[in-house]
Amino acid sequence: MISSITLGRTGITVPQNGFGALPIQRVDTETAVRLLRRAYEGGMRFFDTAHAYTDSERKLGEAFEGMREKVFIATKTQAKTGDALREELKASLEALRTDYIDIYQLHCAPQCFRPGDGTGLYEALCEAKDAGLVRHIGITAHKIGVAEEIVASGLYETLQFPFSYLASDRDIALVKATEAAGMGFIAMKGLSGGLLTNSAACMAFMAQYPALPIWGIQRDSELTEWLSFFERDISMTDELRETIERDRAELLGEFCRGCGYCSPCTVGIVINQCARMSQMIRRAPSQAWLSDHWKTEMARIADCVDCGICKTRCPYELDIPNLLRKNLADYNDILAGRVKV
Repeated sequence: MISSITLGRTGITVPQNGFGALPIQRVDTETAVRLLRRAYEGGMRFFDTAHAYTDSERKLGEAFEGMREKVFIATKTQAKTGDALREELKASLEALRTDYIDIYQLHCAPQCFRPGDGTGLYEALCEAKDAGLVRHIGITAHKIGVAEEIVASGLYETLQFPFSYLASDRDIALVKATEAAGMGFIAMKGLSGGLLTNSAACMAFMAQYPALPIWGIQRDSELTEWLSFFERDISMTDELRETIERDRAELLGEFCRGCGYCSPCTVGIVINQCARMSQMIRRAPSQAWLSDHWKTEMARIADCVDCGICKTRCPYELDIPNLLRKNLADYNDILAGRVKV
């Protein structure tokens, strides 16, 4: 059964099973609204979106208009200045059809933004909170060093960071540090960009920590799976531990999470799929990955000019050009029958 979790000093208490609303930008409004309302009816109370997720905020606004106090909504801004933040906040409030946001987060922060740092971001956040437009201020990060600095600063009420059962000891220490600091921890990428496929193992792992997972959902079947845990046992078992250890042995190391922050590529490579082709083709064997379309896309890797732009954008600091070439070599071996999948 799902337990409740309190997000640090925010006092927000919800089931440890949240809705990540990035994927609903890929479906029509009717489908998105139905999914969101069904998620609420099934027990979910925390919904995370972002201004950058095209029309995701607007779909949440339509789904929860007239019942705003019954859900907690977190959204994000990629603004680089205080003035830009104020404009994005206004747009988010309008799209969400609300006069307040429960948690307003700086999105994919490259640093710990502080008062007096010249950006005006932290000051604008505090101003919005004082005005009642924002109830709590948070921040999201992908780099562990930045996340650790954020926790140590004591400036934010929540931290959102990638966390799954592929977590390192340092990642786990970060989660524990947020708890000690009175911060709420929101876990993104609980499926590691789709590489993890055992939902029970993901759920059982998450239940061991003071983390609120937000599962990316765009299909009824996905929502059914996550809602089932309101009735199913989610305790860790020997079988689930074996699954976790097997996946960790296979996947730990330098791998692409598929976030897409590296894009666009200067020569048109679909980096966030091609750089993890080896894992995807083995995790979900499918002829689709061996189609003419993907043969063409993978062949583009040979056009890489080592400009290095993708490396500067990658929040995980991956050596993307070499990772692409490794995946291409493996893919060609599979096509030639030298490697079986």
